[in-house]
Amino acid sequence: MKKLVILTGAGMSAESGISTFRDSDGLWEKYRVEEVATPEGFAANPELVLDFYNQRRRELLKTAPNAGHTGLAELEKYFEVFIITQNIDNLHERAGSKHIIHLHGELMKSRSTAYPYTVYDLDPEAPDIRLGDKDEKGYQLRPHVVWFGESVPMIEPAIELARQADIFVVIGTSLNVYPAAGLLHYVPKGTPIYLIDPKDVDAHRSDVHFIKAGASEGVKQLAALLLKQEGTNTNGTV
Repeated sequence: MKKLVILTGAGMSAESGISTFRDSDGLWEKYRVEEVATPEGFAANPELVLDFYNQRRRELLKTAPNAGHTGLAELEKYFEVFIITQNIDNLHERAGSKHIIHLHGELMKSRSTAYPYTVYDLDPEAPDIRLGDKDEKGYQLRPHVVWFGESVPMIEPAIELARQADIFVVIGTSLNVYPAAGLLHYVPKGTPIYLIDPKDVDAHRSDVHFIKAGASEGVKQLAALLLKQEGTNTNGTV
């Protein structure tokens, strides 16, 4: 099977009702990034930051994967699919995708403020993190997300996947957030690259095939295109 590597961003989950950050009515219009998505913001007002992510978590629990998510999971029948996501939601997992790298962390997990690799799954029935919630060594828990100014531990495995891709796809990201946006630079020349987004996106490369559509429609078009090229009969499954 060919290795299909897919980079997804906020536009992947927007159709599921997940609030995006950069749109005109996005979260950054309501919150300052310095207050809720930096280590300094957490140090200054941990209760505000915890509440911000508690709200995001409650929002996530009310949503479901969209047809774009399930379409990518279906492609595992025909390709070796690896998803690199900038999203902190778990919609790829819930749609059935099996190989996922979360560059920016996972909303449904918490971690120790002192030991970043001490990570816990959060209970969907009691998903909030509150002041006073501590790890086994007595340190406050925080969201298991990568804040601005923090390192991105999973970028090296993501770079390796980009280098190995037989086909590379970008869905729903502005390609403005680094280091994720830099992954395109590691895709070998001659590897087919597809970019799905309803808006114009500067891919910084001239060899990109654009599919100007939202995630669900775009994944549908992508699947039809890829499977036609592979000469695969889907029997209407994708």
